[in-house]
Amino acid sequence: MPFSDPNHPLREVANLKRALHAAGVALWSWRVETDAFAMDDKGFDLWGLPPADIVTFEDLSSRIHPADRDRVRAAFTATRGVVGAYEIDFRIMLGEEIRWVSALGLGNDEGLHRGKMSGVFLDVTGRKQAEEGHELLAGEMSHRVKNLLAIASSLTNLTSRSATTVPEMAKELTERLSALGRAHDTVRPLPGHQGRAALLGDLLAVLLAPYDDSGAFSGRIRVAVPRMGIGEQAATTLALVIHELATNSVKYGALSVASGMLDISGTGDDHEVCLAWTERGGPPVQAPEGEGYGSKLLRRSVAGQLGGSIETDWSPEGIIITLVMNLGKLST
Repeated sequence: MPFSDPNHPLREVANLKRALHAAGVALWSWRVETDAFAMDDKGFDLWGLPPADIVTFEDLSSRIHPADRDRVRAAFTATRGVVGAYEIDFRIMLGEEIRWVSALGLGNDEGLHRGKMSGVFLDVTGRKQAEEGHELLAGEMSHRVKNLLAIASSLTNLTSRSATTVPEMAKELTERLSALGRAHDTVRPLPGHQGRAALLGDLLAVLLAPYDDSGAFSGRIRVAVPRMGIGEQAATTLALVIHELATNSVKYGALSVASGMLDISGTGDDHEVCLAWTERGGPPVQAPEGEGYGSKLLRRSVAGQLGGSIETDWSPEGIIITLVMNLGKLST
């Protein structure tokens, strides 16, 4: 028998077909005059159809994503005018699942044999998902860079108004930008595809660590806030707010002396989160005359970006600052 010979050409063809199937390649042929498709078992499995001797384009068309259907029909019709190899990528729908399929063949009647055109189908879902992921990442990076440049520009203008000397401006601006950098270091993807966020407690610990020689949570700075995620934009804004409060405390408040203590506590409900910044053991403080640029930054940031308010109690024992923030704003 011819097939008993392992080197027989028909046996080699069978081996090649098995190799194609192992690589995830599905074979198809298209009879141009009747518009009938024929596919191997791999093709029917890819399209989620029961095996049949012939399947029409309309059978396949019912599985093609509606947004791609007309494009695919026009592309297949135009393949006879394409010189050389062609490739068409499109989506098919199998219930709730969406797959990307790539159809490859030869055009310009070069692939036409006895009224049939032949080619292959490839499942390229993984590749397309990777491409979409790269596009989303590129878009996100572009958005983040634009936001950071806008913030840096605003901080530069603000610092130039409040500083009296060039060295002072350079120092203040560097500190504010460093606070932004520390905030962005804490922004990481959360599990379960919840987007990019930082835990509120982690963000405060990172931002306040430079002001506590013993480390946040264990020395002169104590933090007790609800466990909750903070979105990227909110993290950036909150970093500026915390930096301004800490800077003022180092200059004039509890953190300006060794005996001073800072306590940050928080409560929250379904609508808003409240943080209380309480300083004790520092020098006497009093309300300033008028509103400085730092105070304007705090008020505008909390009200405009976090949808909340900020109130200051100049108590004799030490300053108490209450931040009220919208829960929805904190998640963005």
